[in-house]
Order: sequence, then structure tokens, then C-alpha cells
Amino acid sequence: MDVGDERANLLSRLNPERGAQLIAELADDDAADLIGELNQQSQRAILEKLTDEAAGELIDLLQYNEESAGGLMTTDLVSVVSTVTASEALNLVRVKGREVEDFYTVFVVDRIGRLMGTVRLDDLVIANPEEQIEGLVEEPVAIIHPEEDQELVGRLIGRYNLASIPVVSVTGILLGRITFDDVIDVIEAEQTEDILRLAGVTDDEDLRHTWAESVRARLPWLVLNLVTASLAASVILVYEDVVDQVITLAFLAPIIAAMGGSSGTQSLAITIRRLTVEGPGGARGLVVKELLIGLVIGGVLGLGIAGIALLVPDGNPRLGLVVMLAMWGNQVVAGFAGAFVPATLDRIGVDPSVASSVFVHTLTDLCGFFLLLGLASKLLLGG
Repeated sequence: MDVGDERANLLSRLNPERGAQLIAELADDDAADLIGELNQQSQRAILEKLTDEAAGELIDLLQYNEESAGGLMTTDLVSVVSTVTASEALNLVRVKGREVEDFYTVFVVDRIGRLMGTVRLDDLVIANPEEQIEGLVEEPVAIIHPEEDQELVGRLIGRYNLASIPVVSVTGILLGRITFDDVIDVIEAEQTEDILRLAGVTDDEDLRHTWAESVRARLPWLVLNLVTASLAASVILVYEDVVDQVITLAFLAPIIAAMGGSSGTQSLAITIRRLTVEGPGGARGLVVKELLIGLVIGGVLGLGIAGIALLVPDGNPRLGLVVMLAMWGNQVVAGFAGAFVPATLDRIGVDPSVASSVFVHTLTDLCGFFLLLGLASKLLLGG
């Protein structure tokens, strides 16, 4: 049972009056999250004990998906109408500020509630008391719609270094705000999810799962990895005669495949991170960059493994050339695949952290074995 289930279980055991008292003491976004974890019967029982205003606010928030911007939003904010003066605005801020927890921005709206922009508190304090607030308004750096995914909220707040971001309807009506402290947990959860998926562990596996639950979550991915690894290893069977005649290749093949997998993982991590920070299209130009990196790194590593090939028993310059070309080619493939695969998955709407590693590692293993053994059959055995 996770923390949310435990909280909901405790709240549902209280009588509705006591539950309503506890809910009333919470910020509306936290209260909505907690009530959302209850079954519908318990929700109705507690909402009936709240004031009409409080219940209405929570019902409005509960309509949004918990992983959307609306699910993170609070309706507690400080806003003023654009027609007031700076002096009148300050008086309104003093009154509303007592009811709002940790407000960082004063939002300015028109007469029907459409967001016009924001006013910095220091500008408001030093402004001429008779100056119209409309003249102090700054365009919002970013806005978000309530249906947008919470991950986009985290990216916007992180990119623009915002203390809060306004949530508006499609018609521009100010609905609420999301503060940076609400996004911290989201960013942590999303990054944890990406790390687990990159390692081939689905986000269904909670860090507190039992061993049996973890086995059920991990086994499907490991079975898929078994199939793809077998596919890569089948290349060795195709070139069985080559391995029999040049036994040193059995020592060198795992090195080339492993180095390709490592480089592919590095490229993969950079690409997924860039997609996470910059959003769709963030990997534009990265494929070419990773190809160039693969060319340089492949050349250096190729010379290194060529030297190793010369030191092993039966080593010779032609064997050194074969392993150098195989390492070089596999590093280029690793750089290309590590950027191209996640970028392509992202473009077609598939989470790149879910399946990228399986494709990249399979491709680098296949190419590594094929390049080494194929080149050996041509250059060493003249096949």
C-alpha cells in the first residue's frame, strides 16, 4: 500500500464531520488530491459537510486528471482588475494576501476574468499611488491550460525559472496557479519513472513493492531482452566457421559489443534528457552530432582495440585492422541509434524511455558481431 492509499484509508475511517474539518485545514489543491483518493461514497459524505463554497472549489478541481496541470493547480491566488490604481491594488493585495498561502505574483485580469499579465510586488510598492495598474502589467512569461500534462508544467517552470505559472482556460480566463513547490514532486516522479524505464523496469513497479510484485513487473521486459539478445547472438552461429578458425575473435567480440552498448546508452541518456527538458522536437540536430561523436570516439577506441589484438596470441596486423574497423563502425552505429531511436519514438508519440534501450542494445550487438565476423571472413579468411 502506497502513501496515498494509506492517507485515503485513514481519512475514510473518520466520521464525515471530522474528515471535513481536516480537509478544510488543507490548501485546496492538497485537499482535492486527498479527496480524489477516496471512493465516491466517502467523497460525497465529506463534501456534504463542507461549506458550499469550499465543496464547489474542490468539485471543480476534482474534474481534472491528477496528472494534468488542473490536477496540480490551486485556485488560491492574488488577482486584481486592470482598472484599479496602484494604491487600490495594494489594498486588495493586503486583504487577499492574508487568505493565500505563499503568493509570489499578483495576477492582473480584465472585468470578465481574462488574464492580462502580472505585476511585480516591488513595482507595485514603488509605483505612483494614482497610476493605473494597467500601465504596470507585464506579459506572462508562460501560461498553461488545465488539460496539459504535468510534465509540461515542470519543463516550463524549470526553463523560465518561474515561482508560479498561471492556469488559464482556452478563452484566457484565469483559473488558478501552479507553484514551483508543487512541481518539485512531479519532476522527481517523472525523472524516477524515466530512470526506471530506461533500465527496463516499468513504472508499475513501486520502490516499495514486494519481491513477487517486482518479479511480475520486471519479467516481461527481461523476456523481451532475452529474445532480442538471442537474435543478436544468432550472428555468431552464422559465422561459426570463422570463429572456429580464428578463436581470438571469441575474445574480441564481447568487447566490441559491450563498448557499443555503453556508447549507445550514453547517447540515449543525452537524447532522452534533451527531449525531457525541451519537449517534442528537442532532439533536432542531435543525430548528426552523435554521429560525429561516434566517428571520433570510434577511431580512438578502434586504435586501442587494434593494439590489444596485436598483443593476443596469433595476433597480426590484419586482425588489428579488422577489429579496428568493427569497433569504429559499431561506435558510429551506437551514436546514431542512441539519438535516432528515441527521437523517432518521441515523434510517433511513444515514450522514448520505455523501449529505446532494448532497440539500441540489440542494434549495437547485432552490428558489432556482424561487422567483426563479416570483416574477418573477408579480410582474414578471404571468404
